[in-house]
Amino acid sequence: MRTRKILIAGGGIGGLATAISLLRHGFDVEVYEQAAELREFGAGIQISPNGNRALDALGVFEPLARLATNADSKEIRLWNSGKTWTLFDLGDAAVRKYGYPYLTVFRPDLLRVLADEVRRLQPDAIRVGARCVGVTQDARSVTLDFEDGRRASGDALVGADGVHTRIRRALFGPDDVLFSGMVAWRALIPMDALPARFARSVAVNWVGPGGHLVHYPVQAGRMMNFVGTLEGNTWTSAPWSTPATRDECAAAFAGWHEDIQTMLAHAPSVTKWALCGRAFLDTWSRGRATLVGDACHPTLPFLAQGAVSTIEDAVVLGRCLAADDDVAAALTRYDAVRRPHAYRMVRGAADNTSRFHNPALADPAEAEAFVSREWQSQAISDRYDWLFTYDAARVDLDAADRVPSIAT
Repeated sequence: MRTRKILIAGGGIGGLATAISLLRHGFDVEVYEQAAELREFGAGIQISPNGNRALDALGVFEPLARLATNADSKEIRLWNSGKTWTLFDLGDAAVRKYGYPYLTVFRPDLLRVLADEVRRLQPDAIRVGARCVGVTQDARSVTLDFEDGRRASGDALVGADGVHTRIRRALFGPDDVLFSGMVAWRALIPMDALPARFARSVAVNWVGPGGHLVHYPVQAGRMMNFVGTLEGNTWTSAPWSTPATRDECAAAFAGWHEDIQTMLAHAPSVTKWALCGRAFLDTWSRGRATLVGDACHPTLPFLAQGAVSTIEDAVVLGRCLAADDDVAAALTRYDAVRRPHAYRMVRGAADNTSRFHNPALADPAEAEAFVSREWQSQAISDRYDWLFTYDAARVDLDAADRVPSIAT
């Protein structure tokens, strides 16, 4: 039988993970990236056990783990006093419970590991400098049109081009990027510039009225990843990120604990990002084309599942296409399996906004009662176990739940 060719628009984490999944199932793959080179913003991400399970299914868990930090635990800290609660133990405890560790990872390291594996499997798969401007399809093929006049045709198309996706628009018509009203301040800080007390393999989440802040080590502990989020902002249009200053960020977090101000004082640079989303879709697939990752389920980063869920999409999509010679039917099955799970995750991340930013956190007595209630062991299990136990390589492809057409 002829080897089916799959086009992938987007050479980020989602596009490369999808390429690996498809290549491992024997497909011919062409990845089209609009930038002149593969690149990823220099920041950290958290990869929970379900994400590492999916990466293992793609054959890249071991090389990534060598570059990552294995988190020992996650902590909740109160924004002003620094009072600390353990959210859950990780390290060996995570491996015993879920089978895989909880890693904190430098995003460019993940992208490089994925790209290396794509090139190992198919050296000519990745094509850069290819800006997509249109999509057409018929009963036999789908075609991408590029800004420079080139065209590429294949048996299926995967839109992996992020929250500001062009493929989504081509398939389903225009819809707006939705600004959440929240801004994230990001920095990478050399660990050796910080006092010794910061050099712990712990993911820390500071919670406060109207905002929260997360920091954790990446690059095997050499760098501290810093992300602070605040409500009550305005942002009207692209670009959706902009350079900022340490002083500007320190002023935004005035009154927060001295540890936060210490980290900011040693930050080489700070960037400010608008946190954006999109409305839910009734389906991710149309004919021979579908979407993965932020193109179909952008999320607030409050469950640390954005990249993880994208990688899971890739694993399930590869399985669906391998299991069915009918491309449209395979993409419909992928949509039915992944969309309910991903949208549940998006809702769960949005729900955490009220936990991380609650007004009760302004008062010390109320704050202690609130944190003790919201992060007691059963509540934590309810919020995280269904995510951490998910296995994209084994989930039943015939278990197709339905989701509402809009977020509720």
